Amino acid sequence: MAQAHDELPTWAGDSHQSFQEFAKETNAPAEALTGDPIALVPYLRAYLSELPLNEFTQDDWVTLHTDLASFLAEFMITNHAASWAVREAPNSPRGFRYVLAVDRPVAGSGVVDPFEVVASELRSPPIEVARMIATAELTAGVTRRYDQ
Repeated sequence: MAQAHDELPTWAGDSHQSFQEFAKETNAPAEALTGDPIALVPYLRAYLSELPLNEFTQDDWVTLHTDLASFLAEFMITNHAASWAVREAPNSPRGFRYVLAVDRPVAGSGVVDPFEVVASELRSPPIEVARMIATAELTAGVTRRYDQ
């Protein structure tokens, strides 16, 4: 785990770079790439609707998973001051996972794994960007459920 903590800044930088590259692929205008990632949602929806998902190879799925996780991470970082952290995960191949931690004013910190959120979304097509955002926010505890 010590090595994972040491590599955290590199992981965060790589995630941000992945987001920047993915955002450009959506054909969003330049001004949409520099502000709140929520501005990319219409471009992401159009991009995703045009993907030939039934023709995807395993590599294509891995790339899409990584791209969507980087978008979700950027959204949480920008809108909820999330930061990358390391969480023990004994069942994962490396024994840990990189997650996003969010400080909540009342309830302490919340955690969300953007890769888990995206994996869940990819199992339940169609891929809905707004649903991924809502799931990440609820998981991290930065929004309240309607029945609370």
